[in-house]
Amino acid sequence: MLNISRASDNLISKWWWTVNRPLLFCFILMMVIGVFLAMAATPMVATHIGIDKFYFLKRHLLYIIPSLLIIFFTSNLSYKDIKKFSLILFFVALFLALLTLFLGTEIKGAKRWISILGFSIQPSEFCKPALTILIAWMLSENHKNLQLKGTGISIFLYLLFAVILILQPDIGMLFVTTAIFGIQLFLNGLPIFFVIASFVLGILSLGVAYLFLPHVTSRINKFLDPATGDHYQIDRSLEAFSRGGLFGVGPGEGIVKKHIPDAHADFIFAVLGEEFGFFICVFVVLLIGFIVIYGTHRALRENNLFALFSSVGLLSQFGLQSFINMASTLHLIPTKGMTLPFMSYGGSSMIAISIVVGLILAFNRKESIDEMSIDD
Repeated sequence: MLNISRASDNLISKWWWTVNRPLLFCFILMMVIGVFLAMAATPMVATHIGIDKFYFLKRHLLYIIPSLLIIFFTSNLSYKDIKKFSLILFFVALFLALLTLFLGTEIKGAKRWISILGFSIQPSEFCKPALTILIAWMLSENHKNLQLKGTGISIFLYLLFAVILILQPDIGMLFVTTAIFGIQLFLNGLPIFFVIASFVLGILSLGVAYLFLPHVTSRINKFLDPATGDHYQIDRSLEAFSRGGLFGVGPGEGIVKKHIPDAHADFIFAVLGEEFGFFICVFVVLLIGFIVIYGTHRALRENNLFALFSSVGLLSQFGLQSFINMASTLHLIPTKGMTLPFMSYGGSSMIAISIVVGLILAFNRKESIDEMSIDD
């Protein structure tokens, strides 16, 4: 029988007694909810496209196994190992993201996916958490050694990734990445003038995207003017929330998955609203809010700048990605193909978010700051 007593020195026992259990419980709960949603949404989608009824469900369950292993191993990494891991992950994923421009599969006018060994992956998903760590590393080192020019290196790494996102194009991910970078710079002491200037620059960039990228123009026009273009998916999504009411129509009883091709992915929140109701939707929002607020509160108590910048950046990514998915489904912002962590179907997304979660847990371990700083 596995020994998880405090006196045991095996890896699992050490992990169990140092992991932040409130955060771990919340992440596991999101996974469990995701399984129920996959059971509710994926069979209908699979049947509609003429494949095995449980194809997506089986794959969703299959992805949970490596996801849990990734969370376990990344949450056990020391600060030194996190830096090495992120450095390798960033440049490998960046290279693959560059390859998508030439060898990637084009979907809805964008090349973001590449096939490797029979698996389709979105490399930019793996760049995000790695870039967050590298920027945190450079900014924190800049405080120790002014000659390093850590801020300049951070800007260079961000621009390197941003250019690839623009070329794909993936404006939604560019927005999230830019927001995270801005938050990290603000924590690093960026003057309020530059924060406002960055905000204005972001608005101007969105304007440029609106003028020169047709799919961005279409999405914004549809959002601003209901009479413009096709609102089929959004209309069905809003109808699903209305039909679900306070308590939902019951698991498996919803019909939105019959009408929206991406009901198991980008519009999974609509399935939740229709089949489980308003109160469960609010519970999921509060669950995500707790993760971000509780994790940020703990991070702000850190004396280690690397841990502070990394943790807040990763939590911001988790929160922003969740917000964009849910807000798009509710037509609060223009539609954007971004998954809801652990709940939407998608292998790349689940594995990438597992890295984010594992790293968040690594920075929230119950070891003392001095103990963690030995490897810093």
